[in-house]
Amino acid sequence: MQKIGFDSNKYIEEQSKYILERINHRNSERLYLEFGGKLVHDKHAMRVLPGFDENAKIKLLEKMKDQAEIIICIYSGDIINSKTRQDFGITYDLEVLRLIDIYRKYDLKINSVVVTRYQESPSVEQFINRLQRRDIKVYKHFFTKGYPTDVDTIVSEEGYGANPYIEVTKPLIVVTGPGGGSGKLATCLSQLYHEYKLGRKVRYAKFETFPVWNLPLKHPVNIAYEAATADLKDVNMIDSFHLEAYGEKAVNYNRDLEVFPVIKRIIDTITGESEYQSPTDMGVNRVGFCITDDEVVREAAIQEIIRRFMMAKVDYKKGKIDSKVLERSELLMKDVGAKETDRRVVLPAREYALKKQELDKKYLNVVVMALELPDGTIVTGRSSRRMVAAGACILNAVKKLAGLPDPLYVISPEVFSNMQNLKVEVLHHDRTSLNVDDILTALSISADMNENANKTVGMLSKLNGCKAHCTAILSDNDEQTLRAMGIDVTCDPEYLTTNLYLG
Repeated sequence: MQKIGFDSNKYIEEQSKYILERINHRNSERLYLEFGGKLVHDKHAMRVLPGFDENAKIKLLEKMKDQAEIIICIYSGDIINSKTRQDFGITYDLEVLRLIDIYRKYDLKINSVVVTRYQESPSVEQFINRLQRRDIKVYKHFFTKGYPTDVDTIVSEEGYGANPYIEVTKPLIVVTGPGGGSGKLATCLSQLYHEYKLGRKVRYAKFETFPVWNLPLKHPVNIAYEAATADLKDVNMIDSFHLEAYGEKAVNYNRDLEVFPVIKRIIDTITGESEYQSPTDMGVNRVGFCITDDEVVREAAIQEIIRRFMMAKVDYKKGKIDSKVLERSELLMKDVGAKETDRRVVLPAREYALKKQELDKKYLNVVVMALELPDGTIVTGRSSRRMVAAGACILNAVKKLAGLPDPLYVISPEVFSNMQNLKVEVLHHDRTSLNVDDILTALSISADMNENANKTVGMLSKLNGCKAHCTAILSDNDEQTLRAMGIDVTCDPEYLTTNLYLG
């Protein structure tokens, strides 16, 4: 069983209370809250803070739904370039649609979508039309004239004044987006400008979960954030502004520290008062106060740093990142004294693959996946003409959980044969091996006719949260299926074949 190091209920209670205090502070009418990171499905936080509910942030907003509405920002360049959210494998424009659906499930009011740094393009116009024809308001914001140095122009009708005012009614306006660089800050500051022009006293604050400002600079949780953002070159630093103003150490990251003097001048010019003395002042993050077991959290964060390095090796192999990002990921892993094999599933997968290869040359290209069950037991599965390694490993795992012997067939040979024929004769696939989706389908079909298969289907949900490792790069389809099952999987940076298209 996973050890718990974080109190999610306390977090929701304390975080919502603190946000309400910010709304009411200095008799302000409204708070614009910039949400950095993931508002839903924050799996990074869930991994480094065992006990953290991946949807804790959306649940705290649900608790405040009568007072809140949401603005979603998306940078037009990300639509044009089809930028992709890696963990779900979908483009940012589709992610906006997915987020709207999720927020609605929590009964949260969607105010509008803002296309920031607007550029005219067929793909941008198609996105806008798609939203407007489903009765979702869309605003176009433009690049801010004078930004970042000419504050007088920025805070004028030529700067923020050139953007249309977004009509809002609630005291809490959550400004979010599908990823970094979506234009959330500029949207908040543009709204501040318009609100003050209308004679309303409003405020701005920022909600960033990581780095955790009241943990030490070199705490593994904060280093794990650097590992997660190695491609963005984020570096954690002591907030020098906070230290000078209050004599208190607080952790922030380089980009926030670099931009703070400009942001402070803009806010001071708009509001006519100097409210914030540091980037840390702007934040409302209470996550550090809800850690219940520092040792558990440290170990989980170290595991995440290892995981990020292994992911970086695969991304480098795929050409997604350059060597500097890979080197930085490795350096961060070494900084916490960790190595790849500290991830418990790595060595069993590699050793089993090597053993098969040494026994028989026909296994030269064998792929193995190892998975750690909730009780710590390691199960493995290898590739064959019948199924991929990941599919074999999932089958072996659920049989183990169901108390069934390993040699027992839970999917009949006839079902295997029929599905393989379908892939070759009808779908014209080059490979007959069943992927993870196929195995799950076959298992579900067999469950109606086979009591043992039915038992294994009942065990699938218990794989949620399990760690796995494969000795070769998974197909996109298998990777997405395993993630959908909640399995945290890493791979060695090796391709199964020399094919470039269907490798």
